[in-house]
Amino acid sequence: MKQLSGYKIMWMMVLFDLPVGTKKERKEASDFRLYLKDLGFEMAQFSVYIRHTSGKEAVENYIRKISASLPSGGKVDILQFTDKQYENIHCFRGTKSDSSPQNPEQLLLF
Repeated sequence: MKQLSGYKIMWMMVLFDLPVGTKKERKEASDFRLYLKDLGFEMAQFSVYIRHTSGKEAVENYIRKISASLPSGGKVDILQFTDKQYENIHCFRGTKSDSSPQNPEQLLLF
């Protein structure tokens, strides 16, 4: 059985600051958040979404999908990093330390 490498498995983080001054802008921002959720991203903070992927090729695919669905205004940044890098994250909720996010369960087919 092939072992998955923490250096090949990737995480993506989408950070965005979108205008919400008009009804149209609020709708675009809301639609963008919903689109990220439809792609399997989870909200880490209100304008920060994260997703676990199988590797660099999957990251490139998601970047193409997201770039094709960007709102007309605002700023969107996409970070990518390996599972090994992400395992060192420190999470705090208020003054308490929270456990680091865990990798999703992998389906093993044989």
